[in-house]
Amino acid sequence: MAKGYQAEGTLRAILDTEQVSDSFRKREFALQIEDGKFPQTVKFQVVQDKVELLDAYEVGQAVRVHFDLRGREYTRKRDGVTDWWVNLDCWRLEALDGADAGGPEAAQVDDVSDGEFDDEIPF
Repeated sequence: MAKGYQAEGTLRAILDTEQVSDSFRKREFALQIEDGKFPQTVKFQVVQDKVELLDAYEVGQAVRVHFDLRGREYTRKRDGVTDWWVNLDCWRLEALDGADAGGPEAAQVDDVSDGEFDDEIPF
Protein backbone atom coordinates (compact mmCIF):
# COMPACT_ATOMS: atom_id res chain seq x y z
CA MET A 1 0.00 0.00 0.00
CA ALA A 2 1.34 3.41 -0.93
CA LYS A 3 2.60 5.66 1.83
CA GLY A 4 0.67 8.71 0.84
CA TYR A 5 -1.58 9.58 3.77
CA GLN A 6 -1.10 12.69 5.89
CA ALA A 7 -3.06 14.48 8.57
CA GLU A 8 -2.43 17.74 10.39
CA GLY A 9 -3.67 18.62 13.82
CA THR A 10 -2.89 19.10 17.49
CA LEU A 11 -1.50 16.36 19.72
CA ARG A 12 -4.16 15.62 22.36
CA ALA A 13 -2.47 12.66 24.09
CA ILE A 14 0.77 10.70 23.95
CA LEU A 15 0.55 7.32 25.65
CA ASP A 16 3.30 5.21 27.16
CA THR A 17 5.08 2.55 25.14
CA GLU A 18 3.47 -0.91 25.36
CA GLN A 19 5.56 -4.07 25.11
CA VAL A 20 2.96 -6.20 23.27
CA SER A 21 5.18 -9.29 23.03
CA ASP A 22 8.85 -10.17 23.47
CA SER A 23 9.57 -8.85 19.98
CA PHE A 24 6.96 -6.16 19.44
CA ARG A 25 6.28 -2.76 21.01
CA LYS A 26 3.99 0.11 20.12
CA ARG A 27 3.02 3.56 21.32
CA GLU A 28 -0.23 5.34 20.60
CA PHE A 29 -1.12 9.00 20.35
CA ALA A 30 -4.26 11.02 19.66
CA LEU A 31 -4.44 13.84 17.15
CA GLN A 32 -7.24 16.40 17.06
CA ILE A 33 -8.02 17.26 13.45
CA GLU A 34 -10.11 20.36 12.76
CA ASP A 35 -13.16 19.43 10.73
CA GLY A 36 -15.46 22.42 10.66
CA LYS A 37 -17.79 22.62 13.63
CA PHE A 38 -16.91 19.14 14.93
CA PRO A 39 -13.18 18.43 15.36
CA GLN A 40 -12.18 14.78 15.08
CA THR A 41 -9.82 13.09 17.54
CA VAL A 42 -8.06 10.17 15.85
CA LYS A 43 -5.74 7.55 17.37
CA PHE A 44 -2.49 6.68 15.57
CA GLN A 45 0.28 4.28 16.54
CA VAL A 46 4.03 4.04 16.06
CA VAL A 47 5.71 0.66 16.29
CA GLN A 48 9.10 -0.87 17.03
CA ASP A 49 11.99 1.59 16.65
CA LYS A 50 9.58 4.44 15.84
CA VAL A 51 8.18 4.65 19.40
CA GLU A 52 10.94 7.15 20.20
CA LEU A 53 9.58 9.57 17.57
CA LEU A 54 7.07 10.83 20.10
CA ASP A 55 9.73 11.77 22.65
CA ALA A 56 10.41 14.97 20.69
CA TYR A 57 6.80 16.17 20.92
CA GLU A 58 4.41 17.50 23.57
CA VAL A 59 0.66 17.47 24.01
CA GLY A 60 -0.75 20.65 22.48
CA GLN A 61 1.83 20.80 19.70
CA ALA A 62 0.69 21.15 16.07
CA VAL A 63 2.06 18.35 13.86
CA ARG A 64 1.78 16.67 10.48
CA VAL A 65 1.47 12.87 10.66
CA HIS A 66 2.57 10.67 7.75
CA PHE A 67 0.94 7.27 8.04
CA ASP A 68 -0.13 4.01 6.42
CA LEU A 69 -3.67 2.74 6.59
CA ARG A 70 -3.43 -0.91 7.70
CA GLY A 71 -6.23 -3.42 8.03
CA ARG A 72 -6.88 -7.10 8.44
CA GLU A 73 -9.90 -9.37 8.47
CA TYR A 74 -10.04 -12.00 11.20
CA THR A 75 -12.47 -14.61 12.44
CA ARG A 76 -12.76 -15.25 16.16
CA LYS A 77 -12.12 -18.88 17.05
CA ARG A 78 -14.59 -19.02 19.91
CA ASP A 79 -17.71 -18.06 17.92
CA GLY A 80 -16.73 -17.80 14.25
CA VAL A 81 -17.66 -14.11 14.02
CA THR A 82 -15.67 -12.16 11.42
CA ASP A 83 -14.44 -8.67 12.22
CA TRP A 84 -11.88 -6.22 10.85
CA TRP A 85 -8.86 -4.50 12.35
CA VAL A 86 -7.85 -1.01 11.26
CA ASN A 87 -4.67 0.78 12.36
CA LEU A 88 -3.20 4.11 11.35
CA ASP A 89 0.55 3.38 11.46
CA CYS A 90 2.59 6.57 11.70
CA TRP A 91 6.05 6.41 10.13
CA ARG A 92 6.97 10.11 10.29
CA LEU A 93 6.03 13.18 12.35
CA GLU A 94 6.73 16.80 11.56
CA ALA A 95 6.22 19.79 13.80
CA LEU A 96 4.20 22.37 11.87
CA ASP A 97 6.62 25.07 12.98
CA GLY A 98 9.10 23.48 10.54
CA ALA A 99 11.20 21.36 12.93
CA ASP A 100 11.23 17.75 11.67
CA ALA A 101 11.71 15.09 14.29
CA GLY A 102 10.40 12.24 12.12
CA GLY A 103 13.57 11.29 10.33
CA PRO A 104 13.64 9.02 7.31
CA GLU A 105 10.83 6.80 6.24
CA ALA A 106 10.31 3.75 8.47
CA ALA A 107 10.77 0.20 7.34
CA GLN A 108 7.61 -1.80 6.61
CA VAL A 109 6.23 -3.60 9.68
CA ASP A 110 3.77 -6.47 10.07
CA ASP A 111 0.17 -5.94 11.13
CA VAL A 112 -0.34 -6.61 14.82
CA SER A 113 -2.99 -6.72 17.47
CA ASP A 114 -3.81 -3.70 19.55
CA GLY A 115 -4.30 -6.12 22.44
CA GLU A 116 -8.08 -5.91 22.44
CA PHE A 117 -8.67 -9.55 21.37
CA ASP A 118 -5.37 -11.20 22.30
CA ASP A 119 -6.83 -14.69 22.53
CA GLU A 120 -8.53 -14.44 19.14
CA ILE A 121 -5.80 -13.11 16.88
CA PRO A 122 -5.11 -15.42 13.91
CA PHE A 123 -1.43 -14.47 13.67
